[in-house]
Amino acid sequence: MGTIQVASVPNLTTALTGPLLELERHILDRQPAIEHWFREQWRKTPAPFYCSVDLRNSGFKLAPVDTNLFPGGFNNLNPAFETLCIQAVQAATERVCPTAAKILLIPESHTRNLHYLESVASLVDIVGKAGFEVRVGSLIQDLSAPQKIDLPSGRQLTLEPLRRTKNRLHLADFDPCSVLLNNDLSDGRPALLENIEQPVIPSPNLGWWSRLKSSHFNHYRDVAQEFADLVEIDPWFFDPLFRNCGEIDFMKREGEDCLARNVDVLLKAIQLKYDEYKLDRKPFVVMKADQGTYGMGVMSVHSPDEVYVLNRKQRTKMAASKGGQLVSKVILQEGVYTFENWDGAACEPVVYMIDHFVVGGFYRVHNARGDDESLNAPGMEFRPLVFAQPCNAPDTSLDPDANVNRFYAYGVVARLALIAAAREAAL
Repeated sequence: MGTIQVASVPNLTTALTGPLLELERHILDRQPAIEHWFREQWRKTPAPFYCSVDLRNSGFKLAPVDTNLFPGGFNNLNPAFETLCIQAVQAATERVCPTAAKILLIPESHTRNLHYLESVASLVDIVGKAGFEVRVGSLIQDLSAPQKIDLPSGRQLTLEPLRRTKNRLHLADFDPCSVLLNNDLSDGRPALLENIEQPVIPSPNLGWWSRLKSSHFNHYRDVAQEFADLVEIDPWFFDPLFRNCGEIDFMKREGEDCLARNVDVLLKAIQLKYDEYKLDRKPFVVMKADQGTYGMGVMSVHSPDEVYVLNRKQRTKMAASKGGQLVSKVILQEGVYTFENWDGAACEPVVYMIDHFVVGGFYRVHNARGDDESLNAPGMEFRPLVFAQPCNAPDTSLDPDANVNRFYAYGVVARLALIAAAREAAL
């Protein structure tokens, strides 16, 4: 399970030169045009209520590798920027439900994952401080009375049984104006949420029961090209190449030929880009379940032959995602090295947004994982991003890779993923 610590900003283990600095410089030089472009995007397609984006910074490439529309981890954010979260919640809620006064929060059905429940408690606190009465209604089927849970932080969280009368969700003595979903619905869309007259945000249609990562990255590819045209740089510097296969069954070893063939095609495409920019690294591919989260069903491979020699433990790991859901579709994504480390441990930034505002983030740190492996795994730790200003305030008088400017670049690339998510939600 994850733990949280506070420390200084990590350094890149590679020299701070090369293509990524060029990308950062392009971004800084065009900051007014970029912010204008973002405003135009939000007018066309409003941002989701909230979102977190996992980034990888290789020293020559800065790209999103995952986008979560039902984020946990709010307890890992830097408390210095709580006011940003509060203001963003106010803006998002006023847009979705201008008359809202009472908000019902529906979390994941965890009662033993105290780290996640700390996140729920933090989210309740933020929404409450934004000026709303907020209570937590649980989808746990056998919950018949309010359950109080004592958290390691000293806070207490109360889960209450959800009730439905006609087309309204409510608690025993609480009739909310709107419903805030913090459950990714990996197990499917529950009947309880069907045809609710209150606004449910984000839409249950964005849950993992129907959403595909490959669809998201198709949208992201279009966004990246539009942004690349704006800043006049190769989109590959912030867009991971990817491919996907049809039906896969890891335990029956069905679909292996398709996987191996697409891994080979993708590795060759990555090598072409490495050769173009004279990058002395070995390409790799990350196989992921096309649906699901929590870092499950993820594996790095460096050659197509590795697809055929997965042992039973590896195939079992790839065969199921969160909640024991069988993996039948896989996205093959360009592996992006992380050249950031914290006291010798590999780390990667995770950026959080509420509405279209960057409100903070943290570093995911893992002592037992390498720079070409997923860090979203048991044993990870979290350190809040430590910076003097929010991610939306660059300083063009400083070096492009100064902390404040690097974090601004993180915020820009994360917002590109947010635009892609907004376009998903609009369909």
